[in-house]
Amino acid sequence: MRKKIIAGNWKMNKTPSETIGLINEIKEKNPAPDCDVVVCTPFVCLSNAVETAKGTNIKVGAQNLYFEDKGAYTGEVSADMLKDLGVEYVIIGHSERRQYFNETDITVNKKVIKALEKDLLPILCVGETLTDREQGVTDDVIRRQTKIAFLNVSKEDAKKVIIAYEPVWAIGTGKTATPEQANEVCAMIRDCIETLYDKDTADALRIQYGGSMNAGNAKELLSKPDIDGGLIGGAALKSDDFTTIIKSC
Repeated sequence: MRKKIIAGNWKMNKTPSETIGLINEIKEKNPAPDCDVVVCTPFVCLSNAVETAKGTNIKVGAQNLYFEDKGAYTGEVSADMLKDLGVEYVIIGHSERRQYFNETDITVNKKVIKALEKDLLPILCVGETLTDREQGVTDDVIRRQTKIAFLNVSKEDAKKVIIAYEPVWAIGTGKTATPEQANEVCAMIRDCIETLYDKDTADALRIQYGGSMNAGNAKELLSKPDIDGGLIGGAALKSDDFTTIIKSC
Protein backbone atom coordinates (compact mmCIF):
# COMPACT_ATOMS: atom_id res chain seq x y z
CA MET A 1 0.00 0.00 0.00
CA ARG A 2 1.27 3.45 -0.94
CA LYS A 3 1.15 5.89 1.98
CA LYS A 4 -1.22 8.78 1.33
CA ILE A 5 0.27 12.27 1.15
CA ILE A 6 -1.60 15.53 1.61
CA ALA A 7 0.33 18.69 0.75
CA GLY A 8 -0.94 22.23 1.19
CA ASN A 9 0.20 24.76 -1.40
CA TRP A 10 -0.24 28.13 0.29
CA LYS A 11 0.77 30.00 -2.87
CA MET A 12 1.39 33.72 -2.14
CA ASN A 13 -0.60 33.75 1.10
CA LYS A 14 0.21 34.16 4.81
CA THR A 15 2.90 36.25 6.45
CA PRO A 16 5.63 34.65 8.58
CA SER A 17 3.70 35.43 11.77
CA GLU A 18 0.44 34.09 10.32
CA THR A 19 2.31 30.91 9.38
CA ILE A 20 2.96 30.14 13.06
CA GLY A 21 -0.71 30.52 13.89
CA LEU A 22 -2.00 28.34 11.06
CA ILE A 23 0.44 25.50 11.69
CA ASN A 24 -0.36 25.58 15.40
CA GLU A 25 -4.05 25.27 14.56
CA ILE A 26 -3.33 22.27 12.31
CA LYS A 27 -1.25 20.67 15.08
CA GLU A 28 -4.05 21.13 17.61
CA LYS A 29 -6.50 19.35 15.32
CA ASN A 30 -4.22 16.27 15.37
CA PRO A 31 -3.58 15.32 11.72
CA ALA A 32 -3.75 11.61 10.99
CA PRO A 33 -0.34 10.07 11.84
CA ASP A 34 -0.67 7.42 9.12
CA CYS A 35 -0.74 10.08 6.38
CA ASP A 36 2.20 12.20 5.22
CA VAL A 37 1.36 15.88 5.74
CA VAL A 38 3.26 18.72 4.04
CA VAL A 39 2.78 22.50 4.15
CA CYS A 40 4.37 24.37 1.23
CA THR A 41 4.72 28.00 2.26
CA PRO A 42 6.17 31.12 0.64
CA PHE A 43 9.96 31.37 0.93
CA VAL A 44 9.82 34.03 3.64
CA CYS A 45 7.65 31.77 5.82
CA LEU A 46 9.75 28.60 5.59
CA SER A 47 11.91 29.19 8.65
CA ASN A 48 8.88 29.82 10.89
CA ALA A 49 7.10 26.83 9.38
CA VAL A 50 9.99 24.45 10.05
CA GLU A 51 10.35 25.66 13.65
CA THR A 52 6.61 25.47 14.39
CA ALA A 53 6.20 22.01 12.86
CA LYS A 54 9.10 20.45 14.80
CA GLY A 55 8.20 17.29 16.68
CA THR A 56 5.08 16.62 14.60
CA ASN A 57 4.28 14.60 11.48
CA ILE A 58 3.94 17.88 9.54
CA LYS A 59 6.76 18.41 7.05
CA VAL A 60 7.62 21.62 5.24
CA GLY A 61 7.98 22.19 1.52
CA ALA A 62 8.97 25.10 -0.71
CA GLN A 63 7.01 26.18 -3.77
CA ASN A 64 9.94 26.37 -6.16
CA LEU A 65 13.75 26.24 -6.43
CA TYR A 66 16.41 27.09 -8.98
CA PHE A 67 18.50 24.44 -10.73
CA GLU A 68 21.90 26.04 -10.03
CA ASP A 69 23.68 25.87 -6.68
CA LYS A 70 24.74 29.54 -6.53
CA GLY A 71 25.55 32.51 -8.70
CA ALA A 72 24.19 35.69 -10.25
CA TYR A 73 20.55 34.66 -10.29
CA THR A 74 18.83 37.55 -8.55
CA GLY A 75 15.62 36.57 -6.81
CA GLU A 76 16.17 32.82 -7.04
CA VAL A 77 16.55 30.30 -4.20
CA SER A 78 18.81 27.23 -4.30
CA ALA A 79 18.25 23.70 -3.04
CA ASP A 80 21.10 24.13 -0.53
CA MET A 81 19.36 27.16 0.95
CA LEU A 82 16.17 25.14 1.39
CA LYS A 83 18.01 22.20 2.91
CA ASP A 84 19.79 24.48 5.37
CA LEU A 85 16.40 25.69 6.62
CA GLY A 86 15.17 22.14 7.19
CA VAL A 87 12.83 21.99 4.18
CA GLU A 88 12.15 18.44 2.93
CA TYR A 89 9.81 18.84 -0.08
CA VAL A 90 9.58 21.21 -3.04
CA ILE A 91 6.83 21.83 -5.57
CA ILE A 92 8.16 21.87 -9.13
CA GLY A 93 6.36 22.89 -12.33
CA HIS A 94 3.11 24.15 -10.85
CA SER A 95 0.78 25.38 -13.59
CA GLU A 96 1.00 28.94 -12.24
CA ARG A 97 4.79 28.81 -12.57
CA ARG A 98 4.39 27.53 -16.14
CA GLN A 99 1.71 30.10 -17.01
CA TYR A 100 3.01 33.27 -15.36
CA PHE A 101 6.77 32.73 -15.06
CA ASN A 102 7.64 30.90 -18.29
CA GLU A 103 8.48 27.56 -16.64
CA THR A 104 9.12 24.99 -19.38
CA ASP A 105 9.27 21.21 -19.47
CA ILE A 106 13.06 21.49 -19.74
CA THR A 107 13.49 23.73 -16.68
CA VAL A 108 11.13 21.47 -14.77
CA ASN A 109 13.40 18.52 -15.58
CA LYS A 110 16.48 20.44 -14.42
CA LYS A 111 14.76 21.33 -11.15
CA VAL A 112 13.63 17.74 -10.52
CA ILE A 113 17.20 16.53 -11.03
CA LYS A 114 18.60 19.22 -8.71
CA ALA A 115 16.04 18.50 -5.99
CA LEU A 116 16.83 14.77 -6.05
CA GLU A 117 20.57 15.47 -6.07
CA LYS A 118 20.11 17.48 -2.85
CA ASP A 119 17.78 14.93 -1.19
CA LEU A 120 14.69 17.10 -1.49
CA LEU A 121 11.48 15.29 -2.41
CA PRO A 122 9.95 16.83 -5.56
CA ILE A 123 6.20 17.30 -5.91
CA LEU A 124 6.10 17.38 -9.71
CA CYS A 125 3.02 19.04 -11.20
CA VAL A 126 1.56 18.02 -14.55
CA GLY A 127 -1.77 18.88 -16.08
CA GLU A 128 -3.78 19.95 -19.09
CA THR A 129 -5.68 23.14 -19.94
CA LEU A 130 -9.38 23.23 -20.76
CA THR A 131 -8.50 23.55 -24.46
CA ASP A 132 -6.29 20.45 -24.23
CA ARG A 133 -9.14 18.47 -22.69
CA GLU A 134 -11.75 19.71 -25.16
CA GLN A 135 -9.44 18.83 -28.07
CA GLY A 136 -8.87 15.31 -26.70
CA VAL A 137 -5.13 15.67 -26.16
CA THR A 138 -5.01 15.33 -22.36
CA ASP A 139 -3.03 12.08 -22.53
CA ASP A 140 -0.56 13.49 -25.06
CA VAL A 141 0.10 16.64 -23.02
CA ILE A 142 0.54 14.88 -19.69
CA ARG A 143 2.66 12.05 -21.08
CA ARG A 144 4.95 14.65 -22.69
CA GLN A 145 5.27 16.62 -19.46
CA THR A 146 5.95 13.45 -17.47
CA LYS A 147 8.48 11.96 -19.87
CA ILE A 148 10.53 15.15 -20.11
CA ALA A 149 10.42 15.71 -16.35
CA PHE A 150 11.96 12.27 -15.78
CA LEU A 151 14.77 12.59 -18.33
CA ASN A 152 18.04 11.32 -16.80
CA VAL A 153 16.30 10.38 -13.53
CA SER A 154 17.33 6.93 -12.26
CA LYS A 155 14.80 4.27 -11.33
CA GLU A 156 15.75 4.58 -7.65
CA ASP A 157 15.25 8.36 -7.70
CA ALA A 158 12.04 8.12 -9.71
CA LYS A 159 10.36 6.32 -6.82
CA LYS A 160 11.02 9.35 -4.58
CA VAL A 161 9.09 11.75 -6.82
CA ILE A 162 5.49 12.62 -5.99
CA ILE A 163 3.47 13.53 -9.07
CA ALA A 164 0.57 15.96 -8.66
CA TYR A 165 -2.01 15.79 -11.43
CA GLU A 166 -3.50 19.27 -11.58
CA PRO A 167 -5.98 19.91 -14.39
CA VAL A 168 -5.37 23.61 -15.05
CA TRP A 169 -9.06 24.19 -15.70
CA ALA A 170 -9.88 23.04 -12.15
CA ILE A 171 -7.38 25.16 -10.19
CA GLY A 172 -8.94 28.01 -8.26
CA THR A 173 -12.07 27.83 -10.41
CA GLY A 174 -14.23 25.75 -8.10
CA LYS A 175 -14.47 23.16 -10.88
CA THR A 176 -13.27 19.68 -10.06
CA ALA A 177 -12.66 16.66 -12.23
CA THR A 178 -15.01 13.85 -11.29
CA PRO A 179 -13.37 11.15 -9.19
CA GLU A 180 -13.53 8.91 -12.23
CA GLN A 181 -11.86 11.50 -14.50
CA ALA A 182 -9.16 12.20 -11.93
CA ASN A 183 -8.41 8.53 -11.36
CA GLU A 184 -8.34 7.84 -15.09
CA VAL A 185 -5.59 10.42 -15.63
CA CYS A 186 -3.65 9.33 -12.52
CA ALA A 187 -3.77 5.74 -13.83
CA MET A 188 -2.49 6.96 -17.19
CA ILE A 189 0.41 8.74 -15.46
CA ARG A 190 1.24 5.51 -13.62
CA ASP A 191 1.18 3.66 -16.94
CA CYS A 192 3.56 6.27 -18.38
CA ILE A 193 5.98 5.69 -15.50
CA GLU A 194 5.76 1.93 -16.06
CA THR A 195 6.66 2.50 -19.71
CA LEU A 196 9.63 4.66 -18.72
CA TYR A 197 10.87 2.33 -15.96
CA ASP A 198 8.97 -0.79 -14.84
CA LYS A 199 5.87 -1.88 -12.93
CA ASP A 200 7.59 -1.85 -9.53
CA THR A 201 8.57 1.79 -9.99
CA ALA A 202 5.10 2.72 -11.19
CA ASP A 203 3.47 0.92 -8.27
CA ALA A 204 5.77 2.61 -5.75
CA LEU A 205 5.37 6.17 -7.02
CA ARG A 206 2.68 8.30 -5.37
CA ILE A 207 0.29 10.40 -7.45
CA GLN A 208 -1.78 13.23 -5.98
CA TYR A 209 -4.83 14.96 -7.36
CA GLY A 210 -4.46 18.75 -7.34
CA GLY A 211 -7.57 20.32 -8.85
CA SER A 212 -9.72 21.99 -6.19
CA MET A 213 -9.76 19.07 -3.75
CA ASN A 214 -11.66 20.22 -0.68
CA ALA A 215 -13.22 18.98 2.55
CA GLY A 216 -16.39 17.97 0.72
CA ASN A 217 -14.95 15.90 -2.12
CA ALA A 218 -11.67 14.62 -0.64
CA LYS A 219 -12.98 11.34 0.73
CA GLU A 220 -14.41 10.19 -2.60
CA LEU A 221 -11.36 11.29 -4.57
CA LEU A 222 -8.97 9.62 -2.13
CA SER A 223 -10.92 6.36 -2.32
CA LYS A 224 -9.86 5.86 -5.93
CA PRO A 225 -7.09 3.29 -6.46
CA ASP A 226 -4.62 5.52 -8.31
CA ILE A 227 -5.08 8.70 -6.25
CA ASP A 228 -2.58 8.66 -3.39
CA GLY A 229 -3.21 12.10 -1.95
CA GLY A 230 -3.90 15.70 -2.76
CA LEU A 231 -2.08 18.94 -3.51
CA ILE A 232 -4.42 21.37 -1.79
CA GLY A 233 -4.76 25.06 -2.64
CA GLY A 234 -7.40 27.26 -1.02
CA ALA A 235 -8.54 24.64 1.50
CA ALA A 236 -4.98 24.43 2.87
CA LEU A 237 -5.36 27.96 4.25
CA LYS A 238 -8.20 26.91 6.56
CA SER A 239 -7.15 24.57 9.35
CA ASP A 240 -10.59 22.94 9.66
CA ASP A 241 -10.80 22.14 5.94
CA PHE A 242 -7.18 21.02 5.68
CA THR A 243 -7.38 18.64 8.63
CA THR A 244 -10.69 17.26 7.35
CA ILE A 245 -8.94 16.39 4.07
CA ILE A 246 -6.05 14.80 5.99
CA LYS A 247 -8.44 12.68 8.01
CA SER A 248 -10.17 11.59 4.79
CA CYS A 249 -7.07 9.51 4.12
